[in-house]
Amino acid sequence: MKKNIFILLLMSVVIGCSTKSDSIQKPNVIFIYLDDLGYGDVSAYGATEIATPNMDFLANNGRKFTNGYATSATCTPSRYALLTGQYPWRNRNEKILPGTAPLLIDTAQITVPKMLSSYGYETAVIGKWHSGLGMGNVDWNSPISPGPNEVGFDYSFIMAATQDRVPTVYIKNGDVYNHDPNDPIEIDYKKNFPGEPTGENSPHLLKMKADAQHNRTIVNGVPRIGHMKGGQAARWVDEDMADDFLKEVQTYISTKKDKPFFLYYGLQQPHVPRTPHPRFVGATGMGPRGDVIAEADWCIGELIKTLEKEGLLENTIIFL
Repeated sequence: MKKNIFILLLMSVVIGCSTKSDSIQKPNVIFIYLDDLGYGDVSAYGATEIATPNMDFLANNGRKFTNGYATSATCTPSRYALLTGQYPWRNRNEKILPGTAPLLIDTAQITVPKMLSSYGYETAVIGKWHSGLGMGNVDWNSPISPGPNEVGFDYSFIMAATQDRVPTVYIKNGDVYNHDPNDPIEIDYKKNFPGEPTGENSPHLLKMKADAQHNRTIVNGVPRIGHMKGGQAARWVDEDMADDFLKEVQTYISTKKDKPFFLYYGLQQPHVPRTPHPRFVGATGMGPRGDVIAEADWCIGELIKTLEKEGLLENTIIFL
């Protein structure tokens, strides 16, 4: 299996630390992966209409890269490449997946978390996954496998695909979080369930305008891609999503601080639907997109504060 230069460099750091005295702990590794953020959105890279002080902190106190090449500019294939080191087109993984797609990464395939696990690392993914789940016919009311836990992650707290797609639930280690067995979840990307409101037939229920693609099931006043029924207690509140993922990240860091860990933190911002928490509404004067970038920057700042509080910042490699 060919590995890309990025993974080889990362492993050289880990292996180098492994050959030193046992008293020197291996560095923690964190990937922070934002969804649809461009370098022109970051003030460290010249943005003038928005401030990103916490992203700037990483750029100004670490390595600021000014030239790069993307394996893909879209959701699913870029994540596949990041975790496997393989170009997505080598495995025909160039598409943006629906929320019901099967797992793209072969469970026998080498991945970043598997490699780091072999050197004694705890591994976790928190946030957006969008790399497929199960075998293509998921029962959302039973344990879902294979998924992140089968490709190298010891812990996972994720959303299946994107914030604008069903299912609109969190999944923790293969189980829908807060699932109520008396309110089973059903998902269909082709046809609606009888009596379920959609952006097309119930526009009066919307707090956000629907377009031709996002006009199916309505959750929290937001129209989605795909149809969903049930799972009311498990459905997320969009405005709380950033806080929900951040709390998971902070808890994970605090509980794993005594061992080296690899954390893949997949933020949903600034992908649509742009639903900033009320704390950030109007924060930038640039509308919802600017506000969710400010929210994401705040999340990164809180992550840095958590590392400082736990005494881990100086021994943590952060990739943004």
